[in-house]
Amino acid sequence: MNVMNDTSDEPLRAIDFASTDALLRDDVKMLGALVGEILAEQRGDGFLDDVERLRRAAIRRREAQAPIAALADALADIDLDQASDLVRAFATYFQAVNLAERVHRIRRRRDYERRGADPQPGGLRDAIATLARLGVSAEEVAALLPRLRIEPVFTAHPTEAVRRALLEKERTIVGCLVADIDRGRTPPERRADRERIRLALTASWQTAEAPAAKPSVADEFEHVGFYLSDVLYRVLPVYYEMFEEALGETYGSAAALPDVLGFGTWVGGDMDGNPNVGADTIAATLAGQRALVLNAYRRDLASMAELLSQSVTRVRVDDAVLARVEDYRYQLPKAAALLKPRHADMPYRNLLGLMAARLQATSDESVHGYPDAAAFLADIVLIERSLAANQGEHAGGFAVRRLRRRAECFGFHLASLDLRQDSGTHDAALAALLDLPQWEQMDVAARAARLHELLDGEAPPARAAAAAAQPTLDVFRAVARLRPRYGERAFGPYIVSMSRSAADALAVLALAKTAGCLDGSGRVPLDVAPLFETVDDLDAAADTLRALFADPMYRAHLRARGDRQVVMLGYSDSAKDGGMVASRWALQQTQIALTALAHDSGVRIAFFHGRGGSISRGGGKTERAVIAAPRGSVDGYLRLTEQGEVIHRKYGIRALALRNLEQTTGAVLRATLRPRPPEPREAGWRSIAGDLADTARAHYRALVHEDAAFPAYFRAATPIDVIERLRIGSRPAKRAGAGDISSLRAIPWVFAWSQNRAGLTAWYGVGTGLAQALDRHGRETLAEMARDWPFFGTLIDDLEMVLAKSDPAIFERYSMLAAGLAEGDLHARFHPGIAQEFERTRHAVLTIKGSDELLAGDHRLRQSIRLRNPYVDPISLLQVDLLARWRAAGRQEDALLQALVATVNGIAAGVQNTG
Repeated sequence: MNVMNDTSDEPLRAIDFASTDALLRDDVKMLGALVGEILAEQRGDGFLDDVERLRRAAIRRREAQAPIAALADALADIDLDQASDLVRAFATYFQAVNLAERVHRIRRRRDYERRGADPQPGGLRDAIATLARLGVSAEEVAALLPRLRIEPVFTAHPTEAVRRALLEKERTIVGCLVADIDRGRTPPERRADRERIRLALTASWQTAEAPAAKPSVADEFEHVGFYLSDVLYRVLPVYYEMFEEALGETYGSAAALPDVLGFGTWVGGDMDGNPNVGADTIAATLAGQRALVLNAYRRDLASMAELLSQSVTRVRVDDAVLARVEDYRYQLPKAAALLKPRHADMPYRNLLGLMAARLQATSDESVHGYPDAAAFLADIVLIERSLAANQGEHAGGFAVRRLRRRAECFGFHLASLDLRQDSGTHDAALAALLDLPQWEQMDVAARAARLHELLDGEAPPARAAAAAAQPTLDVFRAVARLRPRYGERAFGPYIVSMSRSAADALAVLALAKTAGCLDGSGRVPLDVAPLFETVDDLDAAADTLRALFADPMYRAHLRARGDRQVVMLGYSDSAKDGGMVASRWALQQTQIALTALAHDSGVRIAFFHGRGGSISRGGGKTERAVIAAPRGSVDGYLRLTEQGEVIHRKYGIRALALRNLEQTTGAVLRATLRPRPPEPREAGWRSIAGDLADTARAHYRALVHEDAAFPAYFRAATPIDVIERLRIGSRPAKRAGAGDISSLRAIPWVFAWSQNRAGLTAWYGVGTGLAQALDRHGRETLAEMARDWPFFGTLIDDLEMVLAKSDPAIFERYSMLAAGLAEGDLHARFHPGIAQEFERTRHAVLTIKGSDELLAGDHRLRQSIRLRNPYVDPISLLQVDLLARWRAAGRQEDALLQALVATVNGIAAGVQNTG
């Protein structure tokens, strides 16, 4: 495949790489040539010719306005084996380009560091230097650090879950590209690297992208565990070193940083709508996480034992270290017998070996194991202090300090396991326990009064052994049993989906108490986090929390939790409910209202942002979202979900994971220490935004929720019927209930509209709202809002990106699948209005930006999309053809479906920001 060969493409298009991107161009050309060689080797020269013919036809369609029918006709009725391999060929190119672009981000960072002048924008050095220029003192920074907390949370429902076998091969390719990142390799070294890349790409070609069976919760754990134990475990101490270095560079000597970074996961704990998750998966996940982190510690101890070879005849070692060695020799006689006599004068080495043995005993549940992570950390600190006191800072102190940082963060739990359940499940359990079938129909005050009786012990459950309640109670029993073993940080908040009243939070406390999930002081040892998901629930959130804070029993619980209330904000369902603008506006208003309520109530509200990968589900650049948050709402704390292809993009490569954590922390520091100054124009802007949200929501809901024929159109014009059969997650795609849009989960809803290249979930209704705002207030006002108000500017930029990635002509081919339905010609009914709204939105965005083309100000993103389009477009048109054939044949579990699954994976890899 002669991909990215400038010479062959010159008659069709000219790709202008910036001078700073010349090495990226070379990497892409090298990888593209390798992909071509592999395709010819694996499938023959004729297949390679077919791929090249389709690629060039796709370029002609884009660059020379050739009719889309020509490309579609070339793909019609292709043999299924050929179709699957064509998709895989184009997807292999995406993989290569994605990796080249990610490595180029590392190269750009190195270029900044090499120049040694201004720090790279967005990093910690830049953020802290900027704060100092804005007058932030060292004392202000020091006062913030104890409450600073950054916590990415990896969720259990990905739209893209790369197999671990393929992740390992990606790592090989990245390693080779990084090794020659500045072209310092010798020709023989470069040839060897090329062969290693060829091996990884060829083996990837021969490996199925998805497993034959639907992933279990254990499989999801393995996937997320890769990023936690193989990437973030390694990156964590480097993050602290860079943070401390940035503080020292700007403010002089800086005190050691507290524990400001942590990680969470939903894998094994997200029970909402997933019957495969419960008490058993909670126990299995915590055991698996502990096994991963203990193995990582043992590897580090083995490396340090080789390093710390200090002899007592050459340097002093603290008596405490010597005493600990003797103590462990007595406690662990079998391990002590394995210590080499020739190492008798090397106490650090001996202690590290015995610590490894004690970690093994911990894994084996032996009485000789560590009782908790604090005891392991104490041993590390013992060695660190001895080295510091005896000229050992440069003879191992650095390595020991890195291990200490890891132990402080990861403990024996690796990541905090969040628990999530729907409020309706709690209501069903309580109805059974209390023998009140009408429980869910009772008003909030009556339910709260009965929950108070349960909490104070006045009226125990009428049917404590009710079978319907046992799965829910078993979860709380598991928490009670496992928390002492894994530590209090092993569990994150208990999240209540579809929270609508104070009774929904009280229900968690009552169920926990009924199950015996209490700490030594008789309190429930969990943060209860209401999740507000729909636009209406977000609007009512302040009233819900006000009632909750006024409840004496809940307020007592809150005092025991440090007067800190976690509130989760749902970006996904609120956008599915009311469209993106209404969702973002409701989220903005809710944060303002709850921040004020927190101030008045003496409670610190910690916002947990339930963001997805796509723009319509809250995706986009995290640092921009933080800066755009309402003043005072960040307050040194950021907890957000990471899911789908976002996990792989942000955390798949260690250097990029570090950069992402840096940018996020820098944004939190800026938003907390120097938020935007009060803006007198903002009151008027908010009025305009409120009207915009109302108009956009009404237009969106009229189509999506209020037109009875739309669900049938949606199911015909998107590959949702294929997505529902994908084996990419353990959770069902639908909630229980009717087969309408409301019962579909937000992730497959958004995923389906990204697959058909419409991106409708991000922009539908927005064009109508923006057009009305432009008519009423004029271009200058909205351009001013986009320039000077981060909330609106981020919204417009995100819209622009989605519009640039959308393809109305390809979407029309999908829409035509709805032409011959039993319900009538739904293509003719719906497509014209959708197409008009797309153009209305596009025109409004370009008007506000004062631009003639989308992404005119973002050369790199525009180029990236342009590079991928000739490979995504054929897959999309092939998917349309295969969908028609599969549906006509009765949607069987056959080769047609497998070919369709390949197209879904291919489009997701090319479009990105999909779910």
